[in-house]
Amino acid sequence: MTLLSAINEVCDVVSLSQFETVYGSTEPNAQTMLALAQEAGDEIARRVDWQRTLKQHTCTASPENFPDDYQRLTPGGGIRTATGDFARPVNNSGQWSIISVVPSTQPYYFLKANQFLFSPADSAVDAVIDYVSKNWIMNDPAGEAAEWAADDDTTLFPERLLVKGIIWRWKRQKGLAYEDNLAEFEADLVQEINADRGRT
Repeated sequence: MTLLSAINEVCDVVSLSQFETVYGSTEPNAQTMLALAQEAGDEIARRVDWQRTLKQHTCTASPENFPDDYQRLTPGGGIRTATGDFARPVNNSGQWSIISVVPSTQPYYFLKANQFLFSPADSAVDAVIDYVSKNWIMNDPAGEAAEWAADDDTTLFPERLLVKGIIWRWKRQKGLAYEDNLAEFEADLVQEINADRGRT
């Protein structure tokens, strides 16, 4: 399912005529649908660590810049050293100012100014960072992206969630009853999360 086909499926539900194109269209309803598709997709991607958005990055030194598509670390141990030890997070600059100058065999990391900082510094070499990408759109041939760029773009999460997410937003914007559609979206989201993680 593409951006265009998803929006046209929404049109069938909300009694709008289908579009021949939405990306780059000057038609007000098409522009609204595109904006709602971006909003819905952003929320769906932000709320779930979808398998297809999980990435790895190998460090070379400390500090190490965030990957361009970095959104957040995966929960439960996002950084491993080359020896397989999990680096412990440091959550404030006061703690980091002490930890970074005290010799330790335990590796630590601190996130600051879009960089990963490591202590001891040499623990950064070949450390592996597991993170969630901010990119949830697949554009052919450009690759993964965080914003729509063409009618034939697809999503890296189940497309039906995009349809459901647009429907309740459209109805809310138009002042129509949307609570049932929102509840349906939330139920489907839970179902797709379980499927994505191999649960039944």
